[in-house]
Amino acid sequence: MPEVPSIVMSRPDWDRLDALLESSAARNLPGAEALRAEIDRASVVEPGEVPPDIVTMNTTARFADDAGANYTLTLVYPEGAGQPGTVSIFAPVGSALLGLKVGQSIDWHLPGGKNTRLRVLEVLDQPEARGAA
Repeated sequence: MPEVPSIVMSRPDWDRLDALLESSAARNLPGAEALRAEIDRASVVEPGEVPPDIVTMNTTARFADDAGANYTLTLVYPEGAGQPGTVSIFAPVGSALLGLKVGQSIDWHLPGGKNTRLRVLEVLDQPEARGAA
């Protein structure tokens, strides 16, 4: 299995995701186990210490899959999902992108037994970089 890249999360994102994963409503959601594994391996820092090229919650990023398709999406909490241009943290793509920095790739399992490789191309807007976290 390919090496898993290191990831960085802000303390507020980690705290909120941890609480969400501990709630009874989220425990059985698809993707909860993968998200738990990601936040458990993250390096957690204060918001002002998050580099501006990291995908955090509410970050808009451009990324590509292994088929060469490019996407621009904002990583959101479940209540923000469903709006055009958003991806929930519980979606496979959402939990895969969390904490990655520009240039990093990750191999990720998708529904139906498929796999993909996602690569972060650009962070277009990050709350921590503009002091909004």
